[in-house]
Amino acid sequence: MLRKVPEVTAGFWITKVLTTGQGEATSDTLVHQLPPVVAVAFGFVGLVIALALQFATPRYRPWIYWLAVDMVAVFGTMAADVLHIQLGIPYLVSTIFFAAVLAAVFGVWYSTEHTLSIHTINTVRREAFYWLTVMATFALGTAAGDMTATTFHLGYFVSGVFFTILITIPAVTHRWFGLNAIFAFWFAYIVTRPLGASYADWLGVSHARGGLNWGSGSVSVGMTVLIVIAVALLARAHQRALDDEP
Repeated sequence: MLRKVPEVTAGFWITKVLTTGQGEATSDTLVHQLPPVVAVAFGFVGLVIALALQFATPRYRPWIYWLAVDMVAVFGTMAADVLHIQLGIPYLVSTIFFAAVLAAVFGVWYSTEHTLSIHTINTVRREAFYWLTVMATFALGTAAGDMTATTFHLGYFVSGVFFTILITIPAVTHRWFGLNAIFAFWFAYIVTRPLGASYADWLGVSHARGGLNWGSGSVSVGMTVLIVIAVALLARAHQRALDDEP
């Protein structure tokens, strides 16, 4: 119970996918409603505040943890989009770049702590490695999702279906073929980002871009409501677990 991250349950994965979609929609809304520099500044400040709260709490608190995840989703989307939109870097290049960054973070984390397991996130240093990894996975997932949808011309819906199929691979191979649990977890964790973002884009973008034209603002609000409900249920389950502790 002294760990700083939640148990990996079905509720965890559902909430994680919701944050990825909400982060995509919220980022798009802020960038279009505000000057890009101001939007990125707001995202960065929100991320710093959320992570400060997360590091300050002595153990896992559902509301604080998922606020941090959500702000990583918002700012991670902005970081990946800046490379493409502002600097003109192709999505394929940014995907490779963020994959290299993630590999480097994993390498340093493992060489320092000798494990990548989330079940050992109980020190400040391990938590720092954890959140660096989370931010890298969000940036990588954002770039990969945009790459499949636009560069490879799959479209947002087909891209979402592709990542829905892809995320089942670690679950199946872990259960039936003994795939390493830590590898399976991080594989799925990375895929949740393009999965949720692809569906959020499909719901929000115009018909001309292959979407349902609901608008990124409406998608952001709707997913925020779902996240609040999901986190409330996770918090209730966590409190029950605490009450059952001897």
